[in-house]
Amino acid sequence: MVNKPLLHPQEIEVFYIIPALRRSLARYMKQQGMKQKDIAALLGVNTAAISQYTSNKRGHKVEFDEAILQEIQKSAQLIEDKISYFRETQRLLRYLRQTNVLCQIHKQFTGIPAGCEPQIIGCHHRLPEQTSPLTIRGCA
Repeated sequence: MVNKPLLHPQEIEVFYIIPALRRSLARYMKQQGMKQKDIAALLGVNTAAISQYTSNKRGHKVEFDEAILQEIQKSAQLIEDKISYFRETQRLLRYLRQTNVLCQIHKQFTGIPAGCEPQIIGCHHRLPEQTSPLTIRGCA
């Protein structure tokens, strides 16, 4: 058996899920008639990246099921600036966490220890009420 690296759920999101979301968003935006340069500006990448997303050369390691693709298509219609892009990306990531899709993808790409369950490690559930929030300097 080949040893897989141990990655945190957040690393799975960064390395695999967000690129796959961008790929799907770029495809739907292009279907809506948007130009590659406009899609690139909204998603904060260059036009070459959009070309790679739409030709399946980038962000292709994760395939989403039809229900998730419908959610991504909804998001593609709602994205009109960088703030709405952030909002919709976060909504999609929450959806993937809450439906345990993140866990399924996590198991594909990393060696997960026995007993790794979302409710045990808290990767997508609210922290208990007695937990104090983190304070970050410069943030209100």
